[in-house]
Amino acid sequence: MKYKLIILFSLITSCTTSFDYSQKKPFSSKGFAYIYNETDSSNNLLKIKMKNDLLQIAHNKLKSGTLIKLLNPINNESIILVNSKRLEYPDFYKILITKPVANKLKLSKDLPFIEVLEVKKNKSFVAKKTKIYTEEKKIHSSAPIELVKVQNISKNKSNNRIANKEKIFIIIAEFYSKSSASLLKERINKELTSFDSSKLRIKVEKTNKITLLSGPYTSINLMKNDYIQLKNFGFEELDITINE
Repeated sequence: MKYKLIILFSLITSCTTSFDYSQKKPFSSKGFAYIYNETDSSNNLLKIKMKNDLLQIAHNKLKSGTLIKLLNPINNESIILVNSKRLEYPDFYKILITKPVANKLKLSKDLPFIEVLEVKKNKSFVAKKTKIYTEEKKIHSSAPIELVKVQNISKNKSNNRIANKEKIFIIIAEFYSKSSASLLKERINKELTSFDSSKLRIKVEKTNKITLLSGPYTSINLMKNDYIQLKNFGFEELDITINE
């Protein structure tokens, strides 16, 4: 995760993840999708309208025309679309999608957990064929987005997991050493006094992969306040995971 405070960089030099866009690494993030509602534009929550009967997406960091792969980590349903345009939406969410996209990915309305992956145009990826839906063919040439490639890489079609049984965690940072994770945990405890420190936990997966997490949370609403606190503390990108 990227952190704004220069002092923190000197303390966590062993952090394994860096989202330095100057290195032109493909964007990737896990979190929740903002499923578009027609009232969002009329209530001035969004600056533009989306066509909620079409497969459309918008991202607040990636430029228009970017190929984006959306993956539902729970059932492995995936789709690759062209980003309509760079658009601001509530910062808590990772991407804005229309209802047909949510339906295609079989996302839970209560827990629309999603992985967002930038697809480089010169990068090879598996796709059986390009498919343009009938309604997409009728769109005017100036329409902001079209379906480019569709892929279902899942062999397991089971999608009967109940959303309210999932446990949600915020991934704060990943490290090579447990001492660095502990140092950041102590810093959050000391400086973010309104944060419930009992939610912070250190997970050791391998000798060189230690993750500082916050959770578990049983709903998006319960997690939002802590997520916003951490963002305001200085973290620019916070990923989300389920059932760690």
